[in-house]
Amino acid sequence: RCRTHAAPRRKPLHATAAGAGTAIATDVSKCGGVVPQEVKSPHVGQGKARRPWARREGWALVLTAGFALGSAPLGWAVTDHLEQDNDFCVACHLEPGVRLHAGVRRDFAAAPPASLGGVHGAARVETREDTAFRCIDCHGGASPVGRARVKALAAKDAFWYVLGHFEEPDGMRWPLWDEDCAKCHARFDEAAAAPWQSPRFHQLPVHNAALGVRCVECHSVHEIGGKPQAFFLHAGSVRAQCARCHSEFADLEEG
Repeated sequence: RCRTHAAPRRKPLHATAAGAGTAIATDVSKCGGVVPQEVKSPHVGQGKARRPWARREGWALVLTAGFALGSAPLGWAVTDHLEQDNDFCVACHLEPGVRLHAGVRRDFAAAPPASLGGVHGAARVETREDTAFRCIDCHGGASPVGRARVKALAAKDAFWYVLGHFEEPDGMRWPLWDEDCAKCHARFDEAAAAPWQSPRFHQLPVHNAALGVRCVECHSVHEIGGKPQAFFLHAGSVRAQCARCHSEFADLEEG
């Protein structure tokens, strides 16, 4: 009796169409020397090569990642130059005729100052030839990590702006760090109070550099109001921070 057995051996995927999927083992002695016809596998011709779209997709990802990494230093350098101009920070339009941060820009240049931001806007930076104070002097980041944080936030905002999903923020999602303020204000009230004077808040060592409260938690820079002679501090904001250590201020807030 003639038997034909399918061999358990598989051919590689790149085999030719004539040989792929064909596996015949014939017992010639039991078949009278007659070699049976080849039995074709139903999967002949499949898997001859990688799918073209998968290969193209892989190259597209590689090229995109390479372009992003290659263009990042250029984008960093270009934005470093552009952000030296305060008007660049408000160049985007939320809608026709309405610029981004228009109110903040107006108050920053107001005379006399109407906010702590305006006090900074009227200040001068004596360590450079162009002494005018810039937005980026506070918002640029004081360390490599802080600088990278600013660039990341700017890139995210630009992305959503281009897609039309950006609105005027009502506050800073990523507030300034103390190191941003310490570039100019490393310590406060360097001169000690006279013996007959009551020390001011920052003249007390415990209320100085190691206060434990972020600068911007008391000093709302772009918020309008407050007393100019008190650095435009807002009593409610300050008392809320004082209450973190002094429970009597919490009682004042509740009352």
